[in-house]
Amino acid sequence: MQPVVGVIADNSRSKWGRRRPFMIGGSLIVGLCLLVLGWTSEIVSVVVKNPDTKSFWTITLAVLSIYAVDFAINAVQSSCRSLIIDTLPISKQPLGSAWASRMIAVGHLVGYGVGTLDLPRLFGPLFGETQFKQLTAIAAVVLVLAVSVTSYAVNERVLISSRDSDTTAGAIQMVTKIFKTTMHLPNRIQGICWIQFWAWIGWFPFLFYGPTWVGETYMRYSAPEHVKQSTDTLGEIGRIGSLSLVVFSIVTFAGSVLLPLLVESPEDEKAGFTPRPPPSVAPLIKILNKYRPDLLTAWMLSHLIFASAMFLAPFVQSLHFATILVSVCGIPWALACWAPFAFMGIEINRLTYSPLVPNPNHHSQSYTPLSSFTVEMTDTPSPSPQFLRLNHLDRDIDSLTSSSTGETAGIYLGILNLFTTLPQFVGTFISMIVFAVLEPGKEVEGAGGEGDGGKKKEQGTNAIAVCLFIGAMSSVVAAYATRRFKDVR
Repeated sequence: MQPVVGVIADNSRSKWGRRRPFMIGGSLIVGLCLLVLGWTSEIVSVVVKNPDTKSFWTITLAVLSIYAVDFAINAVQSSCRSLIIDTLPISKQPLGSAWASRMIAVGHLVGYGVGTLDLPRLFGPLFGETQFKQLTAIAAVVLVLAVSVTSYAVNERVLISSRDSDTTAGAIQMVTKIFKTTMHLPNRIQGICWIQFWAWIGWFPFLFYGPTWVGETYMRYSAPEHVKQSTDTLGEIGRIGSLSLVVFSIVTFAGSVLLPLLVESPEDEKAGFTPRPPPSVAPLIKILNKYRPDLLTAWMLSHLIFASAMFLAPFVQSLHFATILVSVCGIPWALACWAPFAFMGIEINRLTYSPLVPNPNHHSQSYTPLSSFTVEMTDTPSPSPQFLRLNHLDRDIDSLTSSSTGETAGIYLGILNLFTTLPQFVGTFISMIVFAVLEPGKEVEGAGGEGDGGKKKEQGTNAIAVCLFIGAMSSVVAAYATRRFKDVR
């Protein structure tokens, strides 16, 4: 979905900009579908009166709503990331991605926190009578408000002309363009994509099964007997797993705030003066700057930290140890939400760079900015940051402080999303094999019932822990690919 939206948005001539219409439209669709998901039964009851078919149509509508949310949220995510690349110069791309990762961490923290509250007791029937209805309503309102604020606050340039082949391309041409671009990626963008591919083979089982693994570890080794015999074992596992995610999100938020201050950006602007800190702290500042890692090194170390934590997963025998391992992964997750997009922003900017201020030594540029007062009056418009004309001529990079055109931001970020999505299929296939071998006909931990069945279950190998271990090996490959990325040109 993201590559398709990216291609369309890259060449959109909407007067509202290339990204904002997709952000607003996508968020409205997501909000509407979330409300439909919360009130599916009531909506179906208005149309379908037959109780025999009501259940079928309720499930059908719920499934369709989930698919619609998945497609629409991809359009919103792609456009938001592309907007950062469009509006920031090369030197500010890491900072923009860092702030995006901070907002993601805030969203995780607030989302998990709200989920632990008793919303019906807190708000009454204002947003619905059940916890799920209130969660969907709150999520829909917050998403639309957040996107609206961003769309209002960000100044986006308008594309007023592009290549004819781009504006008349149909569905087949669009798919062909995505395929050709994927097969002929620039070397450094290809390197980022492969790092993301190997990293996400490790992240997928952690994000998908992590809370369940923590809950099952609790049921195996730490739960009192009366909890193991509970009729709501799934609920207990979910509650314990959710608490570990709250701690994980707190660590992620702390990492997303502190790491950009401690890590050297790959495109740090050179100061125009010699810094002279107070004599009392000058030695400390000198030491910190000397050992301050760059973003690429920090990204590589984050893969190794994640791998080290997940290598220990099969040996965990306590709830506290499992929670600690999940919490430690909050640091590499903060970098996973920051580093790949920072490097992609830099590389896309370099590919599509065009200074807003004309340079007399430059005879052409990727985009020609146009003034709103001369669009219809002259054939040689004057410069303005409000409009863009896509010429696809020679590309020159002369200054790192000017904004890029973001000409291919949508399609390249969409392809990066493909390298994030494909590992999920790989991870699912690996998990299917592991579960089939180690836990055929898997039941909930602690729900084995009476006799030796439950005891055998507790002494067996946890299949989720093995999936996490395999993911750790893939993260080591990602660390190696990140190390090699430094030499890619």
